[in-house]
Amino acid sequence: MTTQRIYVSGRVHQVGYRDWTVRTARGLGLTGWVRNLRDGRVEMLASGEEGAIGALVAACREGPPLAQVTDVEAFPDTGDPGRGFTKRFTA
Repeated sequence: MTTQRIYVSGRVHQVGYRDWTVRTARGLGLTGWVRNLRDGRVEMLASGEEGAIGALVAACREGPPLAQVTDVEAFPDTGDPGRGFTKRFTA
């Protein structure tokens, strides 16, 4: 098991990015959360098998159809992902 904090930049607000992330992460068997940041990025904490985390990071480079992703950064993290994969309020 591994946990990563992921930041996604670009046109990622008001395009369904968080809902898309929840569906994608759950499909990969990951736990964690996703939220919008006031600076325009999306932040997520994802935990699970290393290959599934890698697949999520790769998928985040594309995102949902209306998104225009310009950058994805992923870092190892020790945060608590909680249960399931959830959408959180803007931070």
